[in-house]
Amino acid sequence: MQSVPSQAIRPLSLNASLSSSRLPFFSFSLPIFHKFKINPSIYNKSQKVPLFLTLRCCSSGSVTAKPSSELRRNRDVQEPDEKVVALRRLFSKPGIGIDAYIIPSQDAHQSEFIAECYMRRAYISGFTGSAGTAVVTKDKAALWTDGRYFLQAEKQLSSSWILMRAGSLGVPTTSEWLNDVLSPGGRVGIYPFLFSHDAAKELKEAISKKNLELVFLYDLNLVDEIWKESRPKPPNNPIRVHDMKYAGLDVASKLSSLRAELVGTGASAIVISMLDEVAWLLNLRGSDVPHSPVMYAYLIVEVDGAKLFVDNSKVTKEVMDHLKNASVELRPYDSTLSEIKRLAAQGAQLWLDTSSVNAAIVETYKSPLDKYCSNHGSKGKIKNKRYDESNGLSEGPSGVYMRSPISLAKALKNPAELEGMQNCHLRDAAALAQFWCWLEEEIHNNVELTEVDVADKLLEFRAKKEGFLDTSFDTISGSGANGAIIHYRAERGSCSVVDPNKLFLLDSGAQYIDGITDITRTVHFGEPTAREKECFTRVLKGHIALDQAVFPENTPGFVLDAFARSSLWKIGLDYRHGTGHGVGAALNVHEGPQSISYRYGNTTPLQKGMIVSNEPGYYEDHAFGIRIANLLHVQEINTPNRYGGIEYLGFEKLTFFPIQAKLVDISLISDDEIEWLNNYHSQVWEKVSPLVEGSARQWLWNNTRVIHKR
Repeated sequence: MQSVPSQAIRPLSLNASLSSSRLPFFSFSLPIFHKFKINPSIYNKSQKVPLFLTLRCCSSGSVTAKPSSELRRNRDVQEPDEKVVALRRLFSKPGIGIDAYIIPSQDAHQSEFIAECYMRRAYISGFTGSAGTAVVTKDKAALWTDGRYFLQAEKQLSSSWILMRAGSLGVPTTSEWLNDVLSPGGRVGIYPFLFSHDAAKELKEAISKKNLELVFLYDLNLVDEIWKESRPKPPNNPIRVHDMKYAGLDVASKLSSLRAELVGTGASAIVISMLDEVAWLLNLRGSDVPHSPVMYAYLIVEVDGAKLFVDNSKVTKEVMDHLKNASVELRPYDSTLSEIKRLAAQGAQLWLDTSSVNAAIVETYKSPLDKYCSNHGSKGKIKNKRYDESNGLSEGPSGVYMRSPISLAKALKNPAELEGMQNCHLRDAAALAQFWCWLEEEIHNNVELTEVDVADKLLEFRAKKEGFLDTSFDTISGSGANGAIIHYRAERGSCSVVDPNKLFLLDSGAQYIDGITDITRTVHFGEPTAREKECFTRVLKGHIALDQAVFPENTPGFVLDAFARSSLWKIGLDYRHGTGHGVGAALNVHEGPQSISYRYGNTTPLQKGMIVSNEPGYYEDHAFGIRIANLLHVQEINTPNRYGGIEYLGFEKLTFFPIQAKLVDISLISDDEIEWLNNYHSQVWEKVSPLVEGSARQWLWNNTRVIHKR
């Protein structure tokens, strides 16, 4: 699943080694947090990276964007949107008094995938893509999304919505647009639980330039008021313990290392709100969020204790015993703010990652803390020695405002986590071989299959594999022009029939108890055109170039992004998404802090133990889409030289599945690239063939044969 392009769209931090995977998991040395310090200057710079859809336009003068109605010839009449009209009625109610309301995609934990009851932006706008921001004023409604979703948004938005293609020439940011359409003195309302503190702060500063006021509506979410009884209930699924043989490190050891980090920074406690960080730290997993094995919870870890804020009905006896053994207390989910207030009133030095902790929590902490500082004669300076005025921070309420150390520790997989990822990828490859064998036979027998039929059948094959839990994201099953919709989601009744004479793109993944997969393959069931073969081959060349990259330690992912695009650039082609994202171990398919993207705000170095995707692509609107995606593990490379006395790193493949040779234009590919493909297919056969039999084994043999240079 291709990476998101910026923090503006994806709330999980994108800005951010482990011992060799051959070592037993118990040799993982502590402390796991201490060893990977984050440079304060890098962290400060990262805060200047736009966090709230602030992709700048390059043109001068006024900025414009066409209404979505102008993009579809069959929409000549603008019809009123009843939900938007109902939302606007609330603007003038007592205690609200706003001129605009912003509806982001996130939940209170800044999650990428969210429970249905929190899909407020999708409900109010009708646009179901996972990334975007809706803004409603008294007379306008606009939705911002990135290049992965332009075509989808065109289809789903009604004529009363303006589609803002974020990052395109002449398209304003949300704050620029609000500054333009609202009169000075206007009030912009937000529900502060849905915005990170940094995003809210940046928005406040941007709109204040035109004398607009940002209003925090703590007690009322306006979309929920419109949704009312039809709004789905919050999830209430049981939590499970993530077994040590997959986790590789016990909770007590993780907490001990984290507490040592707290002491080192002068903090007395840390507030953890990212769901995957809570799950990883406590070796717990849930199913509250589609495609993500996490549960809705907050965690506060103090130097001498820890409290998990979660709905108690989700806690089984096994989980209760597991938490007791780690000295973790249980508290109701909705009592988090009360605990924050209590700690602040005592003058506690809370560590808050303001790039992910929501604005409601941060502001709840600041107010009673200011009172405490006033009563005790404190000026309320930041006490973290690594942060002072010389680092660009001004005086403010006491607290430690740094990126969460858990993000990086979680990204550096230990040997047990890597072993689980390797094992689940082979089982997944076996399911895929059975599936593709079935699909090609059905297509060649002229069986009519829709894109949804294909996705459903793939799920059937995967569900039979040991340890399968769920898909890791909605399967992208796109035939022909639908493949050009980067995050296309086929829906029964409106999707296409798979056309054997067009390119077919399938991007899918699975959650297993020991790991997670993410793979994309593009195929043609008939005879591809010369244009399709050229584009596919150039995408493949980029995929190979990144796979073979060797780079010095401390290299951030953006340095490698051009490797994947170079062959496309040579003929003036490109793609509108990042090349690689971090991947969790039996956790979220997207995780930070690492990424491989053309956006260079993420200065996090790639480090041993990280897992990233390698997924260049190319998309011709209304024609076809191409993407090839594997997962890679960052490892040390034994180079003949070590310039500067440093380590050099490269990648080890986790994904083993054939790449369709029929789509390769041999005239465009080098001997070395053919050798890479042949070696890769040899490994696929060696690793996967023992796991399949019959027609699936024959299919695998047919698709891993040696390719010869003409």
